[in-house]
Amino acid sequence: MDTARFLLFALVTGLVTVAVHVYLYRRLFAATSEHRAWRRVGAGLMTVLGTLLVLSWSVTRFLPMDSTFAVATAVWTWMGAVIYLLLALGVMGVVRKVAARLRGSRDEVAAEARSVGATASASHVQVTESAAQAGGAWAATSPAQAIAGSVQAGGKLAATGTESVSVASGALATGGHSAATAHAESAPVVTATGGATAAAPAPVAFATASSGGTTVGPASVGMVAGPGEATASAPVNVERRRFLARATAGGAVLASGGVTGFGMWSAFHPPVVNEVAVKLPGLPKALDGFTIVHLSDIHVGPVIRRPFMDELVRRCNALRPDLTCITGDLVDGHVASLAPAVSALSELKSRHGTYFVTGNHEYYWSDAAWAEALEGMGVHVLRNRHVRIGDAAASFDLVGVDDWSAGKMGFAQGYDLAAATAGRDSDRASVLLAHQPSNWKVAAQQGMGLQLSGHTHGGQFFPFTLAVSAIWEHDAGLFHEGDRHLYVSRGTGFWGPPLRVGAPPEIVRVTLLA
Repeated sequence: MDTARFLLFALVTGLVTVAVHVYLYRRLFAATSEHRAWRRVGAGLMTVLGTLLVLSWSVTRFLPMDSTFAVATAVWTWMGAVIYLLLALGVMGVVRKVAARLRGSRDEVAAEARSVGATASASHVQVTESAAQAGGAWAATSPAQAIAGSVQAGGKLAATGTESVSVASGALATGGHSAATAHAESAPVVTATGGATAAAPAPVAFATASSGGTTVGPASVGMVAGPGEATASAPVNVERRRFLARATAGGAVLASGGVTGFGMWSAFHPPVVNEVAVKLPGLPKALDGFTIVHLSDIHVGPVIRRPFMDELVRRCNALRPDLTCITGDLVDGHVASLAPAVSALSELKSRHGTYFVTGNHEYYWSDAAWAEALEGMGVHVLRNRHVRIGDAAASFDLVGVDDWSAGKMGFAQGYDLAAATAGRDSDRASVLLAHQPSNWKVAAQQGMGLQLSGHTHGGQFFPFTLAVSAIWEHDAGLFHEGDRHLYVSRGTGFWGPPLRVGAPPEIVRVTLLA
């Protein structure tokens, strides 16, 4: 990677990392408590983790691997946890918004129902008043009833800007009297000497009319907001908001922690063995049942070390393959730092040996240096060439090409299928080793019966599994084009965050059928 690309990469990733950690500080610390000590702890923690994340690529590139192992493991695990924290906070935010919208809809329905009820009550009051006026019978046996009469005579009662409702009742047929009572809260009635009655300006609270046992209540129904009228918004409940922030943050931490823990266990757990049987065009019957162990994307580096490699070699040898193939992205570091861990491959045992082709990551750390080092470890490197596997009586061609993207990145030697197949008999059975599955259909048209690839990791962990399946036509697993086949490995190790969620690591055991 040249200086300009590195600087651009560092700038973009640095800005994104800072923005993400500021957001996490606000959601996990600032929004959950007002205590200064808690917020200081959060600010310090986010600053340290964000800084380490920004520097992780350069630190692991320029410092000795042994000194960066623990830091790299912790920092890249945090990288994966951050992704799940953001995902969890996003999901919970959507849930909260949906719940608030549903609650608001229910409140609107209830408010409209109350408004309709109030309107109906007002209408009933007016109907009762009209009936009383038609009857023409008024009875006033108390000062309060006199007030009711004066209200009807004047038509209006001043009540602090609120319209009043005049109420009357007809005479009771059986009781010999009728009653209409007006109650005025906090507005005492004063009776003048001349018989005139005055009421102090105040809201009329209730007017009760009794007619046949019917009670009509509040006189101030005009104060109830109608369906189209604005109502005062409820005050913000700070304690409720704080509780929701804490519940959201706590739930996100628990969810992301659980998924991250599972992902780490899956990444460091020994790879699963997937069995695949492929009918290879042109394969001699004497080679029917020939087995190949396929490894890809091991990524030996700051996190994957010699113990991981020793266990991987032991599992491969237990499968007793006829041939072992490694399709690139073996390393993430220089020969001087990683040779002790990679040298475990010299212990691989198979009847026809171990073969390797370059991936894009080998080019980051000197493809030529690694090709030479691997040859010294007993691993055969195929750089745009082919070899014959088997004996004079029965054999097939093993073809190996360099990484598909090497030429695009400006390296001198890259993918060259024409050079790899030069001088080969196209009628012979063939297996192509290519790090990326990009050119498979063209290779199939040129006679490659089976291609073994990697590179995609199957997405490695959710949600990138979805992105990879959308980007790559052949993301992981076995694919067919007529009688030609492609197998794309999910990878044996991992890159970046030590996580495997939804795409477990694998060792592929391919059985060739005649």
